[in-house]
Order: sequence, then structure tokens, then C-alpha cells
Amino acid sequence: MPRDTFDRNLQKLIDDLLAMAGLVDQAIAKSIQALAERNCDLARKIVEDDERINQAERDIDELCLVLLATQQPMASDLRIILSVYTIASEMERMADHAEGIAKITLRIADEPLLKPLIDIPRMAEQARYLLREQLDAFVHHDAEKARRLSAEDEIVDELYNQVFRELLVFMMSDPNTIRRATYLLWVAHNLERIADRTTNIGERVIFLVTGKTEELNPTRSTR
Repeated sequence: MPRDTFDRNLQKLIDDLLAMAGLVDQAIAKSIQALAERNCDLARKIVEDDERINQAERDIDELCLVLLATQQPMASDLRIILSVYTIASEMERMADHAEGIAKITLRIADEPLLKPLIDIPRMAEQARYLLREQLDAFVHHDAEKARRLSAEDEIVDELYNQVFRELLVFMMSDPNTIRRATYLLWVAHNLERIADRTTNIGERVIFLVTGKTEELNPTRSTR
């Protein structure tokens, strides 16, 4: 494969990754919108559209393999390809978490929410911010930004702990709320996991820039 063709395909790989990121970002946003509005049609659309994101990951994986098989990449190119491959996998799992929230909406659509959604939307917004900014760090090869953003994952963890404490009070005060509280805890857990995966992306950014594996937030849960 001529170098100019390789460079075009490498740029296409990055462009496809960013397009996939846009789909994942919207899936997260719409999953919270569907929950807040009890919008079953939107929730079902999120579930259906997850296949589109899965296909985007498969297309990226295939192009990565083509680039690896048809030309021996230089070390810097190889790190880009491997990083894209890993980041696409992380984002596919983020989309699965968004789909999980949509499925929860479908399960509890006929029931009133146990409490107003305050911290859960904030968790979603912070997770989306971290995803967008880590992708920006990837595009600009900014390892320091990736490290800095990883520390902001703690904001999501703190919000999750707040949600957990509030819902625990509901469950202890009235056992009849346990089912609805549990579903909201699952929503919050999905958002926490999305944020954790943005830290994984940050680790790939550092690998891309330095060629070294660095564990960010080593004390975070491996759930």
C-alpha cells in the first residue's frame, strides 16, 4: 500500500472513530432524556440504534486489521491504530450502558419516578464532557490533558455516592420503594461505568503519546 494511501486510510480511521463517538454521546444524552420524559418510543429507538454503533465498531476493527496487514506501520502509526482499536471497544461498551438505561426506562415507564432527577442528569453531562474532551486529547496527542481529565472522573463518583445515599434512605424508610430505587441505582451505576471508561480512553491517549502504559486512577473500581 503506497504511503499516501495509507495516510488517507489512517485519517479515515480517526474520522470514523470520531463519528462513532458522536453516536455514543447522543445515545447517552437520549437515554437520560427518555428516562426523564418516560418516553418509551425514544427508549426503544436507543435500543434499536445500538446495532448502528456496534457496526461502527466492527467497521473500525476491520480497517485497523487492513492497515496492519497491508503495510508495516511505523511505531507512531502503530500506536495510533492500536489506540483507535481500543478506544472503539470502550465506546461500544459505553453505548451498551446507554442501552441499559433505555431498557430500564421501558421497565418502569408506567411508574412515577421515586425522586426528581437532579444528580443523575449531572452524572450524564459530566460523563459526556469527559468523553468529548478525552477524544479531543486523542486528536491533539495531549497526554497531560488526558491525565487531568482522569481526575475529573471523581466528580461522577461523588454524584453516584450522593444518589446511592439518597436512594438508600428511601429504601430504609419505605420498603415499597425498593424496586424503583434499585432501578435508579442501576441507571446511576451505568453512568459511573461510562465515566470510568473515559479514563480508559485517557490511558490510551498516554500510550499513543509516550508509548508507555500508565494506569490512571488505579484505585477506581474494576466493575
